[in-house]
Amino acid sequence: MRPIASTSALAVLTFATVALALAHDDSTDMDMNMNTDTHGDMHTDMNMHHSQPPAPQDNGPMSYFAYGKHSSSIIAHIALMVAGWCFILPVAVMLSVARSRLALLAQFLFLLVNAFALLLGIVYNSQTPDLYENNAHHKLGWVASCVVAVQVVLALLFAYAGRGAPSSEKYHRDHEREHEHAAFLPVPTDEDRMYASEGRWSRDSGQGSESASAGTSPCHSPVDYESFEKQLPARGWADNTGVGRFLSKRLPGLIPGRALRGLALVYDVVDRVILPFGFVALATGAVTYGGIMRNREIFNGLAHFIKGGIFFWYGVLTLGRYLGCWADLGWAWNRKPAASIVGNWKSKVPSAEATESFVIFLYGVTNVFLEHLSNAGQAWSPTDLEHVSISVLFFGGGLAGMLFESTCIRDWLNNTVLQAPAHGSADEGWRLPKSQGVSLNPMPALIILLLGMMMGSHHQTSMTSTMVHKQWGNMLVGFALARGMTYVLLYLKPPTSYLPARPPTEIISAFCLISGGLIFMLSTRNVIEAMEYYQVDAMFTFTVGLGFSAFIMAYEVLVIALKAWSVKRTQRSALNFRFA
Repeated sequence: MRPIASTSALAVLTFATVALALAHDDSTDMDMNMNTDTHGDMHTDMNMHHSQPPAPQDNGPMSYFAYGKHSSSIIAHIALMVAGWCFILPVAVMLSVARSRLALLAQFLFLLVNAFALLLGIVYNSQTPDLYENNAHHKLGWVASCVVAVQVVLALLFAYAGRGAPSSEKYHRDHEREHEHAAFLPVPTDEDRMYASEGRWSRDSGQGSESASAGTSPCHSPVDYESFEKQLPARGWADNTGVGRFLSKRLPGLIPGRALRGLALVYDVVDRVILPFGFVALATGAVTYGGIMRNREIFNGLAHFIKGGIFFWYGVLTLGRYLGCWADLGWAWNRKPAASIVGNWKSKVPSAEATESFVIFLYGVTNVFLEHLSNAGQAWSPTDLEHVSISVLFFGGGLAGMLFESTCIRDWLNNTVLQAPAHGSADEGWRLPKSQGVSLNPMPALIILLLGMMMGSHHQTSMTSTMVHKQWGNMLVGFALARGMTYVLLYLKPPTSYLPARPPTEIISAFCLISGGLIFMLSTRNVIEAMEYYQVDAMFTFTVGLGFSAFIMAYEVLVIALKAWSVKRTQRSALNFRFA
């Protein structure tokens, strides 16, 4: 992933914890009266006795939430995991992407908090029986923790192994002098600094207005691995520690440059995928703690969690685009920079709408063959056919969206509609209209609009389930309408600047996607049954989901702003080094 700050795990795990804790406050009185409650008919209609959340007196399998013993250990484990993965790690990722000297400190702080949380989890597991055998959370949690630990080790290697290698100060000065003609910052004047934000793009596209790291040229590869070691965060506080002094003596020149370049690519990939990976690990933790999605219910649970998670991350990325991420690709509703500014490969990257259409197409292709899994071996039900039809809609709509974004088809049509002259013409009537320079492709928004309308009116087995589905269906409709208004604004006034346009309608789009994705995840059958078991109103999911969405957006803005500040700070240090 690109550098998008995310508190995704916070939205899933904290919400689950709050909901369960709220339900737990009332569970004692409800358990005494459950056999004589007034909505037993709803339980009969829902076949609740097959999958209702197990309370201690139920015949179903016990869950960790219902178990109740040694709760202090598991609550502390959850709290520390939320603090580490939802607050500390996003900051560490942003600082790492910005090549800040503070990144390694933030990464070590995360490892410390995560290690303590893992210790509490091990203690809790030793005190309690295995109430969810072969669960995915234990495996994914260890894998995610190991991946982050390996990344920190790589950061130390890059920071010290390159010292004494060809990437010395003399190499950097010679390299910059050789390519000075292509740089936008040949001398540190105020005018050059002003144009630097327009012409020199960050290698990670974190902010449309930020400059590239020192020593890289916009006409060359966005990843300058020879200078990579000197940009990584270990040259400050770590040098004054015993570990830093030991590594500075032992590692310089020890690892070949080719190996360093390969490891640097791995490091960058981890930076982009670790937050979604943590999202999955923490979401499975909420599932394990609640004891839901067992046996065949896993298909319904996975369908809602995967699809809802996709919409959640779609919203996170949409807000990142609004803030200026991927402006070097023209994805921030800005004019796409030329290849001479951002490099050849970035100039060839498809538009954001083409990428969205491809994701929709891929979803449709894969889900056509997955919608019958929950009823495998049985006759196709009307619900199965409805879901397959939705997948076909995504299949065809995504394909149409990609074709609409094809510049080749567009050029063919431009050259044949009015038999335009093969050579250039002075007549302004033959010039392309400005609207053709912007991707005004409504297909992704149209597909999501139809999905929201269908899910909002989709038949459910209970009123609570119907209301929750209606909630996230309406949020998807809201996204589509806001995105449509964005296209109207861009059609009336196409962007002319390389800087992000920031249409205000995209704030609404991001909010609707994030909240819709969260509520989508909570509309899984087991969660609805748990809500009905504990008499939790359907509006609870709506209000709490909206509240967390607003908080997540605020935190994302802060973390991306921190990344931009860190890039500016790193660039200032690089300028001081170049002209010292």
